[in-house]
Amino acid sequence: MASSNSNRYKMSQERLDELKKELEFMETVREKEVAEQIKEARSFGDLSENSEYDEAKTEQGKLYSKIAEYKDLIEHAEIVDTVDHNLPKDAVTLGSIVTVRDLDEELEDRYEIVGSQEANPREGRISDDSPVGKGLIGHRAGESLRIPVPSGEVRLEIISVENL
Repeated sequence: MASSNSNRYKMSQERLDELKKELEFMETVREKEVAEQIKEARSFGDLSENSEYDEAKTEQGKLYSKIAEYKDLIEHAEIVDTVDHNLPKDAVTLGSIVTVRDLDEELEDRYEIVGSQEANPREGRISDDSPVGKGLIGHRAGESLRIPVPSGEVRLEIISVENL
């Protein structure tokens, strides 16, 4: 990934700490395990027909790729305060838990607005950079919105906003 000042990854301090722990584990314990697998596979003889060796080298490549990815995330992390002090206290901001009603489907959903590195839509954690996340930011309970999404638009009513 080319790095520039615009290439920042928004995340909480907790997520950054998790990434640092995982990176340390990969660079110490996991790297030694993979090196041991390669050493053991080498002992089996002819490397040209040694599937254990090929698998271990592939695993090593994946590990190094993941280490590089984590280093980039950590290096370009932007710790975000969960409260945007420029918005009214009852408005949706990063860290808000928002209950919305889909006006077309008549379904209610509950979302936590998080930085892109913490998003997990299955768990109701949506990024402030996602179409719905962006569309909700700055709005308050009682408002109805039309938010453009890749498949068209969604019509949502904000039922409640919790800012912890």
